[in-house]
Amino acid sequence: NVGYARANNQGYRHQAEDTEFVLFLNPDVLLAPDALQRAASSMRRDARVGALTGRLLGHDFRAAKATGLLDSTGVFRQRYGRWIDRGQGEKDRGQYNRAEDIPAACGALLFCRRTALDRSALAGGAVFDPDFFLYKEDIELCLRLREKGWLVRYEPQLIAWHGRGWGQRQEMSRALRLAAAESELILYRKHPSPFLLWALLKYLAVRLLNA
Repeated sequence: NVGYARANNQGYRHQAEDTEFVLFLNPDVLLAPDALQRAASSMRRDARVGALTGRLLGHDFRAAKATGLLDSTGVFRQRYGRWIDRGQGEKDRGQYNRAEDIPAACGALLFCRRTALDRSALAGGAVFDPDFFLYKEDIELCLRLREKGWLVRYEPQLIAWHGRGWGQRQEMSRALRLAAAESELILYRKHPSPFLLWALLKYLAVRLLNA
């Protein structure tokens, strides 16, 4: 297991030269039948968009049905520095129903323009930063795309259902919480911000207090 970033970079290197769009999709995500058509149409309407995501709804694989809750409508940073999936856990009442540019997108469903990825790539053509093993690599990519002048967009007509690890784990283990905290430190080192203090406090809380 080389991690999410390195594994996706390996796959990306096998793209054909004339590929127009690339979809990064987690295996626990189910797409609506017209999802890819809607994503491509949205991209072609605005050449400034480098990446977009859709309306991710919760799905329970054990019960084989949707949960009726939102999973992600884009990733946003709270005032003190924590990044969250907007709407996660809320009952789906049709909120967040307008297309808009967002700070970052959930990597579970990330539809990207090949040109934007190539022009924002790191050394060696890496799309995702290989310093991330798990978590926050999607945010880092979105920040990098935006720094290069591309937009990251939320398209609510693009529907998918996300099982969050097949629904087998109710709470994150300490190891996963620590991985998330470490990734947040890496994120704020690469994109310097006063929020590095929040990331450091979070890391110490998990590391020392098992918070």
